[in-house]
Amino acid sequence: MSTVFFWLWTVLVVGTLVGAFFLARRLWRSALALGRELARATEVSAELAQRVDELQAIAAASRVPIGPTLFADPEPLRARREELRAERAGRRARRLEVARGWRVYWT
Repeated sequence: MSTVFFWLWTVLVVGTLVGAFFLARRLWRSALALGRELARATEVSAELAQRVDELQAIAAASRVPIGPTLFADPEPLRARREELRAERAGRRARRLEVARGWRVYWT
C-alpha cells in the first residue's frame, strides 16, 4: 500500500513540476512578446508626436492673422476677402448642383 502511495505522489509531483515548467515557459515568452510590443508602441508614439508637431507647424504657418488691422495695408485683406468669396461661391455652386441632381432623381 505504501509503495502505491509513493508512486502516486511521485507521479503527481513530477506532473505538477512539468506543468509548472510549461506554464513558466509560456509566461516568459508572453513577457518577451509584451516587451517587444511596448518597444514598438513607443516608436510609433514617437513618430506620431513628431507628425503632430509637423502638422501643428503647418497649421500655424497657414493661419491667417486676425488681429487688429486699423493701420494695415488693405490690399492683402481685400485679396483674402475675395478668396473667401470665391470659395463660398464654389461651395454654393456644388450645393446647387447636388440639389439639381436630387430634383432630377425624385421627379
